[in-house]
Amino acid sequence: MEARSLSPRSSSKTTTTTNQKMNFARKEYEFLSEIGLSSRNLGCYVDGTWKANGPVVTSLNPANNQLKLWRVLLKITRKACELAVPAPKRGEIVRQIGDALRTKLQQLGRLVSLEMGKILPEGIGEVQEIIDMCDFCVGLSRQLNGSVIPSERPNHAMLEMWNPLGIVGVITAFNFPCAVLGWNACIALVCGNCVVWKGAPTTPLITIAMTRLVAGVLEKNNLPPAIFTSFCGGADIGQAIAKDTRVSLVSFTGSSKVGLMLQQTVNQRFGKCLLELSGNNAIIIMDDADIQLAVHSVLFAAVGTAGQRCTTCRRLLLHESIYQRVLDKLLDVYKQGGKILIGGSVIESEGNFVQPTIVEISPNADVVKEELFAPVLYVMKFQTLQEAIEINNSVPQGLSSSIFTRKPEIIFKWIGPLGSDCGIVNVNIPTNGAEIGGAFGGEKATGGGREAGSDSWKQYMRRSTCTINYGNELPLAQGINFG
Repeated sequence: MEARSLSPRSSSKTTTTTNQKMNFARKEYEFLSEIGLSSRNLGCYVDGTWKANGPVVTSLNPANNQLKLWRVLLKITRKACELAVPAPKRGEIVRQIGDALRTKLQQLGRLVSLEMGKILPEGIGEVQEIIDMCDFCVGLSRQLNGSVIPSERPNHAMLEMWNPLGIVGVITAFNFPCAVLGWNACIALVCGNCVVWKGAPTTPLITIAMTRLVAGVLEKNNLPPAIFTSFCGGADIGQAIAKDTRVSLVSFTGSSKVGLMLQQTVNQRFGKCLLELSGNNAIIIMDDADIQLAVHSVLFAAVGTAGQRCTTCRRLLLHESIYQRVLDKLLDVYKQGGKILIGGSVIESEGNFVQPTIVEISPNADVVKEELFAPVLYVMKFQTLQEAIEINNSVPQGLSSSIFTRKPEIIFKWIGPLGSDCGIVNVNIPTNGAEIGGAFGGEKATGGGREAGSDSWKQYMRRSTCTINYGNELPLAQGINFG
């Protein structure tokens, strides 16, 4: 893999190496060397060795299309290696990864902002999320508990054992190029697995920088480097991971269309999938809601990360009695942020920008049923709570949802069996900005996977039910007597 920083967008691949290195050394890019990046970077880390071969591709800073990176692909080849140490010791390794991230929080956050395009506070927040996951998993490493189950047979004990799967493949998307790795890899490692990571094709520098940090911790502890493998590449590497029978679990973040194809491939070899796919998230504002709180929540949910979170609010359901009042306030907030009210156009600039857009539309329109990965908010009226819930549940996706109300009877219907059908069901907060302590994921076309907190760790291990006869006789279950 070869990484070079070019001057203007019009520069071609024939720009001299000297000029490229001079540009890479510009003051605003000096921090890259602090996280192990230079003007030349190999893009695949396999069994402790950086290597690369294959076609060359280009990565751009989406804000100005200037910083360019060349990357080379490599076919997946690696050896299996489980962490044959106790779980609390594995937790100690993850703790050290978190500490290493803390020392480079600002630099990595700046890199996320530079290469992915999100604002700097969100870039730093993304890296902080991995640190939080590391802290969570240190405690988790002492709580990978199985059940002890009463046996109906005398002198018998029944219990559950949780063991590593072996190898976990992680395929991440551009919008959270390192946080989703943290959700998966931190848990996979404390559960005793190896990790094979394919980062997003458009954010290879982040993949390289994160890999260097993790590899440094493994090397410091004299652990096999094959515990963590990473690739910068495209669909061919993702397909190789999906087809490889050595990869017991494939965690994929991306569109429902691609996720379905990947799931079919993995299912053909009886592998496991953890899918985090499309979201089409709604916020419902009832007539008793705190309007100011709701409006500020909608703003963050609709335009935060330029509308490129899977939990971004894409549908706003307003009770008819407050419809215009909320809409007027929301438009005022858009004005205060310097945003164009109705939008719908590309903003002419060096980078890739569109106008935040609000659209009044029927909930039955075909376009409303699809995930549009942009800051476009569909606004619609409703009359009753039941109608609002039906609209919320009417799309194929089922990731995140939220309602704004002060009435307990509405809250508990919303979170109950006749309420939202999503995996994330909020009250008086936005659809996005989830904490790591809860399980993250959704239903229906969102894929059904769960990452991060709660008992998500169970997906990264295999469960054995163990029955032990410590007596001298052989009583059978269900009272069967074989004589």
